[in-house]
Amino acid sequence: MMGYLYQCELALLELARRSWDDITIEVRMELLDDIEFLHHETQDPLELLQSKYREAAGQLSETGKDFWRSVTSWIDSLNVSASPSALQLPILRLVSTQIAKDGTFLYWLRSGQGRNTDRALARMEEVANDADGPGTTAEDRALFMQLTTAQRLSLVNAMVVDDGAPVMSDLDRSLAKELGITPSEHAGAVLDEIKGWWYRVAVRLLERKDPAYMLASVSAEELLCRRDEAVDRYTGKSLPITETLRNLTEAEMAPYRSRLVVSQMQWIGLPDSEIAMHLRDYHYARAQRSEWLRNFKVTTDGLDAYERDLHYEWESVFRRRTRRIDDETSEVARQDIGQDVLDDTMKKVADKAARPGTSTAPWIGRGSIHDLCDRAEYVGSDRAVGWHPDHPRLCKDHIEAADR
Repeated sequence: MMGYLYQCELALLELARRSWDDITIEVRMELLDDIEFLHHETQDPLELLQSKYREAAGQLSETGKDFWRSVTSWIDSLNVSASPSALQLPILRLVSTQIAKDGTFLYWLRSGQGRNTDRALARMEEVANDADGPGTTAEDRALFMQLTTAQRLSLVNAMVVDDGAPVMSDLDRSLAKELGITPSEHAGAVLDEIKGWWYRVAVRLLERKDPAYMLASVSAEELLCRRDEAVDRYTGKSLPITETLRNLTEAEMAPYRSRLVVSQMQWIGLPDSEIAMHLRDYHYARAQRSEWLRNFKVTTDGLDAYERDLHYEWESVFRRRTRRIDDETSEVARQDIGQDVLDDTMKKVADKAARPGTSTAPWIGRGSIHDLCDRAEYVGSDRAVGWHPDHPRLCKDHIEAADR
């Protein structure tokens, strides 16, 4: 069990480590290998990683299963035995908590100055051909020797033994360092939040039966965004504002005229000048949220939580303002109540942070609640927003009219 948990947390640590060099790199698990790192554009594997966890201190064995089963996995996954010797292989890395002894091929396969693949290959062939070797790895060693000389050389050149890896109890310290989480009273809570998210992600990465639930890969960019979200809950930063507000031109407002967001304001009798003001917030809030998503300043889950908060604020206003309406309430009175709902909601959502712990420009909240108005026919009853007391019926009529 510890080995499986270690593999999961090692994938997170390795992704954080690689984020320093390439934030677009992606990780997946249990497809070609325990852990794989991919180029984001081609989805070609850059590295296949075998994770070997041993609680007891000791040395890696030249004839042990940890190494030779990894070799078999790489041969099978990459179809090395059926490929030409010129095949460009990804890095093939064995990460072990045990130590490679000096003078073994495992030692010569480590990265750094002592690396010597020629000596490693010669010794590997010697070990693989040893008739007195253990039966537990006999088939694996035989498979290696069935490769051509050129294929064995290509395979060994791609191998890296990463020994002395941190044990489970040390992973948190290593992860905090790689993520740039400095020691503080909140560091533990931040790390727990990131790991909680990661374990949920890991389940989706390992899911193979439900395409709607499974996740192909996760990028370092998303991990860093999650880190920022967690840190900001305690440090209170501001999300970057890249949009500059100005009044929209007639040409910019024209595409919105038939949209539900405008109809919702017309139903409560707002004049065109005020509708134009609200459309400005709506237009720039949409653009700013899209920019945050593209640049991983927020995540889709984070924005979903933000929308739930906005809906809660609207609902509390709507229920309070409409509780005394009955069949005798006139349409004029209903429109006045709708304007009160809009005005009160705008005041409440202006102070809602788009990411917990941050401060957000007021027009982001105002524009985002209009976005929920515009999507009332799609987001469902648990997220639908409207100003007019009868907006569910009016939205239904709007949809039916658009379909005709």
